[in-house]
Amino acid sequence: MSGQMMDKHEVAGIDSSSLEKDSKAGIEVPYASAVDDGFENPTGIKEGALLRKLDLKLLPAVTILYLLSFLDRSNVANARLEGLTTDLHMTGNQYLTGLTLYFIGYVLFEDLTEHQIPCNIILKRTSPKLWLPTLTLAWGVVATLMGVTQNREGFFAVRFVLGMTESGLFPGVVFYLSMWYKRNEQHYRIALFFSAAALAGAFGGILAYGISFMRGLGGLNGWRWIFIIEGIVTVLVSLAAYFFISNYPATAKFLSDDERAYIYARLKADSDATRDEAFTWGNVSKAFKDPKCYLYGFGFHTLSLPLYTLSLFLPTIIKELGYTAAQAQLLTVPPYACATLLTITVAILSERTHIRAPFIISSSCIAILGYILLLTAPTHKPGVSYLGTIFAAMGIYPATAIMLSWPANNVSGQTKRATANAMQISIGNLGAVLGTQLYRSNSGPRFYLGHGFAMGYLVLNVFVVGALWAVLKRENGRRERGERDGRLVGVGGEEWLGDEDPRWRFQT
Repeated sequence: MSGQMMDKHEVAGIDSSSLEKDSKAGIEVPYASAVDDGFENPTGIKEGALLRKLDLKLLPAVTILYLLSFLDRSNVANARLEGLTTDLHMTGNQYLTGLTLYFIGYVLFEDLTEHQIPCNIILKRTSPKLWLPTLTLAWGVVATLMGVTQNREGFFAVRFVLGMTESGLFPGVVFYLSMWYKRNEQHYRIALFFSAAALAGAFGGILAYGISFMRGLGGLNGWRWIFIIEGIVTVLVSLAAYFFISNYPATAKFLSDDERAYIYARLKADSDATRDEAFTWGNVSKAFKDPKCYLYGFGFHTLSLPLYTLSLFLPTIIKELGYTAAQAQLLTVPPYACATLLTITVAILSERTHIRAPFIISSSCIAILGYILLLTAPTHKPGVSYLGTIFAAMGIYPATAIMLSWPANNVSGQTKRATANAMQISIGNLGAVLGTQLYRSNSGPRFYLGHGFAMGYLVLNVFVVGALWAVLKRENGRRERGERDGRLVGVGGEEWLGDEDPRWRFQT
């Protein structure tokens, strides 16, 4: 973050007596909250009112961008029902190759740029106000070009570039929010932000149904208008985003000086967000050397396959149950609407209880039930199978929302956290690469291979999250017992060791 570090005695009137003391080492605990609910600083700023102001300014802006991102990557499923593969003379397997190429581009560009710099590192070295709208503009242009693609080679190329241009948004926003909110506040905001993915599915079905009636307008088939209209909307929003996306608190223009100081104080007492951390490759390597960062990645990996197979194939799955293309477009709305509501509900409950792993595990179990219905329901009862799609969506989206917010809460050190977030997305999306090849054209309506893999991955998710839960609880216990206090030998009270610091506690 830009700006100079302020002395802890000078920020918002909070002195050293308001910081929690470590019972063993007698030193100040940087993660302890110095700003309780209802606290008023000397200028009279109320924390609740300030949080509402931040939410109204920050969350709608980034949520709109992510809604458009998910809409532009998944509308290909709706376009398929409107003649995409027929017009481009693609077989079903060639269509799947196009889906795979999106995620290959996504993973490669998230990991590496020309100079081998993860996208989140670019965000840290530039600014959200520049980086996030520029990403949106880039993929908006690419998404629009999908509508004028003339052959399968062009389809392959555009899907690959779309993955490249969209790759930096989600990890970038997660890191961005971690620079505004305290640790126990980030989870709920990230989950709300991610709920836009489910909302995009609902909107996508409605929009595709309406746009399909433009078939023949300008000599273009309906699927082309889906890409063109939704892509142009993204481009227009991206241009506006240069004005409505805010930078970090130090330079955000909508804050007063008192509010800026207050935000600084509450973050200083809670996390590393206010530390003037210089970028070093050594801090990047800390993430790659931490086994927990890989568990966060595999936690998302086991969810990304069912997440993206559902979003990319739901219209086809429903159509194969015996519905028309138009009916299938509209029937995609209820599963996503239910998923949106449950994602928000689970996020609220998880925030209030400060519980993460049990909600992920229970949500995955709901999704497993959905896939059991899809695999076993009688073919002459499509309503039962359709109910399975609702259960699948209601389980996958809440679990994914919490999983994606977990490292933002638990990884300390700005560069390490940015790298860990990017690692999670990259490792996770490798599951999506596999998933795009599972729903073969001749395997409906049962889709044993696709549904079976999705259910198996969800079962594996239960075990991965359970293992991560156990690791974090054990590490917290060791720190409570003082077994890690040796790391503080020779460390001054102002020095911070990131999440390796024995004063840090992981959220479980």
